[in-house]
Amino acid sequence: MTEWGVALIAAGAALLASLISGVFARSAGRRQAAAMLETVRITVEQQRQERALAARRATYLRFLDAAETVLLARRTGGSTAEDRAALQRAMGAVQLEGPAATEAGALLEALRRERGPDELERARFAFITAAREALRAAEHRTE
Repeated sequence: MTEWGVALIAAGAALLASLISGVFARSAGRRQAAAMLETVRITVEQQRQERALAARRATYLRFLDAAETVLLARRTGGSTAEDRAALQRAMGAVQLEGPAATEAGALLEALRRERGPDELERARFAFITAAREALRAAEHRTE
C-alpha cells in the first residue's frame, strides 16, 4: 500500500469518527434540550398552581375577615353599610373561587338574617372546614 493509500484510509477513518461522534453529540444535545424544556414546563405549571392556591387562600381569608368584621360590628351595635358591602364583595370572590361557596353562602345568610351566636358560629366553622378541605385538596393536586 502506498503512502497515499494509508493517508486516505487514515483521513477517512478520522472523518467517519468525527461524523459518528457529531451524530451522537447532536442526539445527546436534543435529549438534554427536551429534558430542560420539560423541567421548565413542570416548574412553570407548579408556580401557576401555587399562585392559584395562594389566590384562593387569600379570597377565603378576605371573606372570613369581612364576616368577622360584620359579626363584631353586630355585637357592638356598629354595623355599617360599608362592612356589609365588603362582605358581599368577598362572597362574590368566594363564589368565583369554588368549593367553599356553599358554606360561605350559609354564613352570609346567617349574618343577613341576624341569627343567634350559636348558629353563626356553626356557619363560620362550616365555612372554615370547607375552605381547609378545598385548600388541602388543591395542595395535593400540586404535589
